[in-house]
Amino acid sequence: MAQAVEEWYKQMPIITRSYLTAAVITTVGCSLDIISPYNLYLNPTLVVKQYQFWRLVTNFLYFRKMDLDFMFHMFFLARYCKLLEENSFRGKTADFLYMLLFGASVLTGIVLIGGMIPYLSASFAKIIFLSNSLTFMMVYVWSKQNPYIHMSFLGLFTFTAAYLPWVLLGFSILVGASAWVDLLGMIAGHAYYFLAEVYPRMTNRRPLKTPSFLKALFADEPVVVARPEDVRFAAAPFDEIHQD
Repeated sequence: MAQAVEEWYKQMPIITRSYLTAAVITTVGCSLDIISPYNLYLNPTLVVKQYQFWRLVTNFLYFRKMDLDFMFHMFFLARYCKLLEENSFRGKTADFLYMLLFGASVLTGIVLIGGMIPYLSASFAKIIFLSNSLTFMMVYVWSKQNPYIHMSFLGLFTFTAAYLPWVLLGFSILVGASAWVDLLGMIAGHAYYFLAEVYPRMTNRRPLKTPSFLKALFADEPVVVARPEDVRFAAAPFDEIHQD
């Protein structure tokens, strides 16, 4: 069992493995009182006035208590982060890292700006960790890039991957979790998907270009393509098939 887990861990691509490792270490450290969450949460005042810039990063690493919700998000992080890096971004590690940096920047910007808007500031003030939102962003991007994969929710009903974010959002509301966290992830994911996939097809321009210094950090190596096990694909819409 231990050997299988070790092999699974070693086979993860570098960004997925690094993020998962940092998230688990940070969350476990907080659970054991080795690290204080008060030193990790997003606090614009402390960032600007006391130069605690690490909070811009650490708020994406802490997933609250080590409970069922933590395992739930670790599963989605390991699964969809890995699928994106090994499929859509295979051989493009720098582009994948840039996607995460873009998403983190959008999420941070939304929370900071939302905190200045009357009637919304109280809601945004409660969002001090954006780790769940970043994970949800990856789920959203994957669902947009793989819309015809058939999925099942707890064996209760089936749907295509295009509806996965909405199914998870509904589940969060059903169990009493904050919908804001998932909605922020959907907004960030849609912003990336539009600028990286839709807008270039409309205008033949690419506003999101990975900086050369990021590309220089990673060598383009071939990556084995990973697919979810036992996937089924829905038929594409008639108008897409006969688009030409």
